[in-house]
Amino acid sequence: MTTLVAQPATADPALDQRQAELVALLRRLTPEEGIHESAIPGLALVRGDQPTLPMPVLYKPSLCVIAQGRKEIQLGEERFFYDPLNYLVASVTLPVCGHVVEASPEQPYLSLRLDFDATQIARLIADAGPIGVPNAGPARALYLDRLDVTLLDALIRLVRLLETPRDIAMLAPLIQREIFYRLLHSPQGQILHEIALADSQGHRIARAIDWLNQNYNQQLRIDELARTVNLSASTLHHRFKAVTALSPLQYQKQLRLQEARRLMITEGLEASAASYRVGYESPSQFSREYSRLFGAPPLRDLARLRKQA
Repeated sequence: MTTLVAQPATADPALDQRQAELVALLRRLTPEEGIHESAIPGLALVRGDQPTLPMPVLYKPSLCVIAQGRKEIQLGEERFFYDPLNYLVASVTLPVCGHVVEASPEQPYLSLRLDFDATQIARLIADAGPIGVPNAGPARALYLDRLDVTLLDALIRLVRLLETPRDIAMLAPLIQREIFYRLLHSPQGQILHEIALADSQGHRIARAIDWLNQNYNQQLRIDELARTVNLSASTLHHRFKAVTALSPLQYQKQLRLQEARRLMITEGLEASAASYRVGYESPSQFSREYSRLFGAPPLRDLARLRKQA
């Protein structure tokens, strides 16, 4: 298993000051634990008062920034550790396993998530022009990068709008655009550029990922999916795994299992009914694969979740 740890940074008083301001903002805006969807479309604030157990989740394209605490994300066989000095970007929808590793009631885990889509990035590229970063070939769609003062300042201005709601409609889109612009011009901005650029192989992989998310309960035929996104089957498999760390079949399996879990939790479906709904033909196979992903068979996993709640 590969572990990617955020690199330490040298002291920067300006960055420290802005981080303290973001912590204070998030403390005011998240009075209790949980994920707090905000009045700004795509922006969610998160607070946790204690470390959490690893939990499989689906990351949509987003920027994730920690103000206080530390988190671990696992994608395939790779683990990413990040903290207030380093942000995480998911450039496509990815099934990951994540948990907070550093938090307490005195110093809670505080973070924000800003969702985006390829269309927003493509519009920005069209207006701003090429970003001037050479394409180094297939790159992982989940990556860490160093937080700097200019990006953090824009994020603080965006979050601060939640305290002046009348300004959100006019100013939030402008600040979000600035944030995405700075991501594009970051050291790994080419990853976003490649995903958003029409007819690039990265964009075709993003289309394949979108198809899988919309049709996860259908039988997967690689040749048909490859034709849909205008790639050869071998190129699709190679590029898909380079971007997501998973094969298309592994990716679909995680989507199915996570959706089945959601159906059992939110709609009260029995395990067999949920398994058929997401495309499984064998409940026993579903139970085995569910146990591998979530660490327990469906009934025991759901009982554990209810106890935690």
